[in-house]
Amino acid sequence: MSAVGLPPGFQDKTFIVQGFGNVGMHSMRYLHRYGAKCVGVLEFDGSIFNPEGIDPKELEEYKLSNGGSIMGFPGAQTYEGNLLYEKCDILIPAAGEKVINKHNAPLIKARIIAEGANGPCTPEADKVFLANDQLVIPDLYLNAGGVTVSYFEWLKNLNHVSYGRLTFKWERESNYHLLESVQESLERKFGKMGGRIPVTPSADFQNRIAGASEKDIVHSGLSYTMERSARALMRTSVTYGLGLDMRTAAYVNSIEKIFRVMEEAGLTFA
Repeated sequence: MSAVGLPPGFQDKTFIVQGFGNVGMHSMRYLHRYGAKCVGVLEFDGSIFNPEGIDPKELEEYKLSNGGSIMGFPGAQTYEGNLLYEKCDILIPAAGEKVINKHNAPLIKARIIAEGANGPCTPEADKVFLANDQLVIPDLYLNAGGVTVSYFEWLKNLNHVSYGRLTFKWERESNYHLLESVQESLERKFGKMGGRIPVTPSADFQNRIAGASEKDIVHSGLSYTMERSARALMRTSVTYGLGLDMRTAAYVNSIEKIFRVMEEAGLTFA
């Protein structure tokens, strides 16, 4: 993050979303949840802007009640001009292909361009961003979450068993045994003091005590997969001296994986 002049983490970072469909809406939700602030949204019929921040839930509810349009949203002002060029930390093009090219890339002030759509930046735009030390998080990585979850669903269908079904009871009983173990340890150390020492689980632990739901397992698996892939991209970038060129790092990672599989299958020649 220091390479693009930003501190780590999402807290207090500003972002603009192009496209308030599934990708844009959920991106806005998650970034907002982790402390980032959405200052603008572009849609097919116009743009809205609020430097103090736009609430994703309020905007979603307004869009549903306003015939699918975000225009006129009371929590922001209509933006005149092209919102892509407004100053922010993160720009999320989550609408169409090739919206950022060699002509308009120099006008973009965001330090991070996160490709929510398929191919929103052209190769010429990539060159501009690299020259200006702006980080492009490529679509090959960033919008792979849907495909990853589809893979999880495929595995579930192959097994004909829902996630968590085989371990649900074990996890629930293990959590209760954990609480009992803590209670017994405290009583051995300090005595019962005229009665048992109560061990009360925190609210977070109480929510988890019954074991993970299928949704929890999928979210956990997705988070682990994406975090592991992000670390792999960064390692590849360092290994090959690619700097901020995460797109090339993603391609290298993919090609190396294909090669390893083919090599192990005996389909390559030394």
